[in-house]
Amino acid sequence: MSDSTPGPGDPTGHEHQPNWGSAYPPPPGAGAAYPPPAYYPYGPPPKHPNATTAMVLGIVAVAGGVLCYLPLLMAPFAWFTGSKAVRDIDESRGALGGRGEAMAGKVLGIVGTALLALAIAGIVTLVVLTLTIDDFWDET
Repeated sequence: MSDSTPGPGDPTGHEHQPNWGSAYPPPPGAGAAYPPPAYYPYGPPPKHPNATTAMVLGIVAVAGGVLCYLPLLMAPFAWFTGSKAVRDIDESRGALGGRGEAMAGKVLGIVGTALLALAIAGIVTLVVLTLTIDDFWDET
């Protein structure tokens, strides 16, 4: 055995040089095998072509329906287009994006269609009351 006592942190008694790194760059292939986690090589999937269309139709139908009833006629088209886009996006298994926009168009289309049904019911009620009651519009 040797007469030297091991230094602090060195139970074997061997002296080590501090690790200052190498003067040479690492050989090719010695680095990380995968890119860093924040790197997305493929990017987001492309949006479904009708996702934005459904959302715009729904917004115009509901927002325009508040001002005048004519844009409410677009609501069933927003509902149909949004439903078809959501179904296509789900069937693509991640190859298509834009599900949120398509779902927004679908929901706004449902709301607009409900408002359209209420407006049609109100108009039909007024027409029926006008035709059945003689003095409906007269003030007494």
